[in-house]
Amino acid sequence: MWLFCLAYLVPGLVGREPWKGEELQVFGQMLALAQGQSDWLHPTVWGQTLPLDAPLAYWMGAWAIGLAPNWLSAGSAARIPFALLLALTMFSTWKAAYYLGLGARAQPVAFAFGGEAKPKDYARTIADSAALALIACLGLALLSHEATPMLMQFSFFGCAFLGASALPFHPFKSFMALVVALAGLSFSGAPTLSVLLATGVACIIFFDKENKNSSPLRIYAYALLACALGIAAIANYFDLFHWRISSTARDWKNWRGLVDLLVWFMWPAWPLVLWTLWQWRRQWLSQNWSRHLALPLWFIALALCVAFMTRTEDQTLMLVLPPMATLAAFALPTFRRSFSAFIDWFTLIFFTGCAFIIWVIWIAMQTGWPPQPAANVARLAPGFEPSFSVLAFVFALMATAVWAWLVKWRVGRHRQAIWKSLVLPSGGAALCWLLLMSLWLPLLDFARSYVPWVQQIQQTMKAQGRSSSDCMMTYGLNVGQMTAFHYHGGFEIKPLDNAGAPQNASCRWLMVDNDSRPELAQVAHIKEWRRIETIKRPANKNEDVTLYLRRVQ
Repeated sequence: MWLFCLAYLVPGLVGREPWKGEELQVFGQMLALAQGQSDWLHPTVWGQTLPLDAPLAYWMGAWAIGLAPNWLSAGSAARIPFALLLALTMFSTWKAAYYLGLGARAQPVAFAFGGEAKPKDYARTIADSAALALIACLGLALLSHEATPMLMQFSFFGCAFLGASALPFHPFKSFMALVVALAGLSFSGAPTLSVLLATGVACIIFFDKENKNSSPLRIYAYALLACALGIAAIANYFDLFHWRISSTARDWKNWRGLVDLLVWFMWPAWPLVLWTLWQWRRQWLSQNWSRHLALPLWFIALALCVAFMTRTEDQTLMLVLPPMATLAAFALPTFRRSFSAFIDWFTLIFFTGCAFIIWVIWIAMQTGWPPQPAANVARLAPGFEPSFSVLAFVFALMATAVWAWLVKWRVGRHRQAIWKSLVLPSGGAALCWLLLMSLWLPLLDFARSYVPWVQQIQQTMKAQGRSSSDCMMTYGLNVGQMTAFHYHGGFEIKPLDNAGAPQNASCRWLMVDNDSRPELAQVAHIKEWRRIETIKRPANKNEDVTLYLRRVQ
């Protein structure tokens, strides 16, 4: 199980530099802290604050960059602690499902003459199923392999889920895990979620009738509420509370897009969750509700509400996956053979087809045959030169062979296991992710990174007889773009964003975003600059900048 989790965790975290978007912006803040260009208590990058106040994520990445050896790039070093956070989330999901499975009402009905599964064996099987269900979720792949504050929130949310699940079995250790998780959520950009989470867990402890030793646990509930107030006060002192709720008024198109996102992001967990709620309806609809159902439902409901009310629902939805995977695991003991066969056949056809497409397009990139996929790659990524990696090919070949063996094992006759219906969904998701991050990694790196663009700009500068590592003034560029020019190109970035701002006479270059060119004359002495060329990003012609060179006085 842990080797399988490792095979899913490592691809996408190694062998590449930060990609455009939030990951590159966050990396820019980490790099600024590591290079001493930003204040640690109030992080900024080139005078700008990032949309999410998540100092802990920036600190962790900066520490990793500072401690990394010289042979390891800063981009790779910054992802190491976040890889550990993803591993912590997998572990937390497994342990949380294990402790919920140990509950008396979660155990299977005892047979009249014995022979039923032992409580710990049954709980371990449920935990294995939850870990497989988590890996099988399609929305987990990309977001869980990016060094962003959302991955940190995801990890601490899972840690809080573990603390709440294990509280009746290990009260003090679970309480400390909850405290760490709540503090981590607050300093990773979600202080309001932290307070709401603590309040809900405390209420569940108060009304939990399943645990016979509920009186001592209520002490921890009061302590949890006090801890939440303390964390809220600290977060308020650091000015981490900000109103990020977007308008809940949506038209039909927005609601349809949100439903489509929910369907694919949480697949295949959400059908299993619905099956669990139906099969266990007598327990969660009655007054004597069961903790193994109520606790995941509270975490799911809270995460969904936060996702619906924010502008980044595609990222916030990641929080719902650990409790949803756990609740999905409790559907497996009640599965009927026909439904299990439907999942197996659908998964087999879907992931085998996806793997086949990945292999065909990779062969087309390497050989030019079949011609149509090769032409599509050349059209979508002009300038991309495919390369062959023996190591990536070997890993992809081994993963495909393992998938074939897994399919053969699943259709064979062997001792039945509860988690058998999740073997193919999780194995297929891991297979396709590993193939993408091995065979397609050069293509994806070309399309999602700024390295080719920076190299193109450097060549343009050298054609003018100038050094490509000079000081560069910028106007209209976002944090991710400035980070790319500084990190990949070695430029000394000097943003020029305000009218009348001092202009460094030693800077020979000026880089302007084309959308901001009409306002350039208001902030710069345009007569001092000579326009060189407008340079489009190879993978996206809609993203371009105009390069200027200072006129010789």
